Amino acid sequence: MFASWGSLGQLTGAQPGALIGFLGPRVYEALYGDTFPDGVQVAENLYRLGLVDAVLAPEALSEIAARALDVMCTAIDEVPAAKAPPEEPIDDVPAWESIEHTRRPERPGVEELLRAASHSVTILSGTQEGERSGGLILAMAKFGLAPCVVVGQDRLFPREGRPLGPDSLREARRGMSLAAEMGLPLLTIIDTPGAALSKAAEEGGLAGEIARCLADMVTLPVPTVCLLLGEGAGGGALALLPADRVVAAQHGWVAPLPPEGASEILYRTVERAPELAAAQGVRSIDLAAAGIVDRIVPERPDAAEEPREFLGRLSRALEFELTSLIHRDKAERLAARYERYRSLGLHPKP
Repeated sequence: MFASWGSLGQLTGAQPGALIGFLGPRVYEALYGDTFPDGVQVAENLYRLGLVDAVLAPEALSEIAARALDVMCTAIDEVPAAKAPPEEPIDDVPAWESIEHTRRPERPGVEELLRAASHSVTILSGTQEGERSGGLILAMAKFGLAPCVVVGQDRLFPREGRPLGPDSLREARRGMSLAAEMGLPLLTIIDTPGAALSKAAEEGGLAGEIARCLADMVTLPVPTVCLLLGEGAGGGALALLPADRVVAAQHGWVAPLPPEGASEILYRTVERAPELAAAQGVRSIDLAAAGIVDRIVPERPDAAEEPREFLGRLSRALEFELTSLIHRDKAERLAARYERYRSLGLHPKP
């Protein structure tokens, strides 16, 4: 069964201590004259390897299944369009000041967003192909009435020993495939100091995974929204960017190279990073002027100082963008996305 229906679910859970595998230990011993290694086919090991999404007691199943099915079984065509949030003035803050805001450790991240600003949240884990990175969050959730698959980065993960590596991006691509398979919108959340710089990342195919994420994002048939929540450094950030609509927190920023890296390349010192941040045009208001960002959610003056209010504004903005895309004609939406990224940088907004 594990080699058939047991491995084909969009979500897979396992009872604690369950023995799950393709080959029975007694058969292995009979064929090879040796005992099968202990612990390989135990539920907890399969969770560690990203082959199951959760290890949970049977009494917890009904609650978790209800949350997941609330998202998965939503009749998309019947979701009403949300009311547009009011357009609010955005303060003209220097680029480096915004970057410093996004690096405050107390700034709310993707976990706080899911906990405080969404509901019916089901956390998924791993690629289902033998990898569980921990470098991002994969979930299903609702923002207001809008269901979606969430692929979210958190800038604190690398500091906790969970780098954004190629396995993380393969997990992100699982989320993209799930969204397409279930016909749900995809929400990507950018908040990263950059992808892993390591021997393991290079040998694991980091560049190829960034490229495949970009290709999948541009061609995904379902509605897509990207939230630029905080830091957006390098290819790891860009991998989740090309959505139908891009929403940015006021201090959110994105650059193909962090300002310190650009400063080092040009001037062989990181001391001129503030100057390079301004020159690169990394701020949300610069990105909006260039046609990369569609909506900016204000911070008053910093999300870290008003997390509850800020996350509420984000939730309302995301519900509006998701429901607006749900009601847009699919062919028209895809044509607009292709044109948007085909002509990016050629026709900046006035």
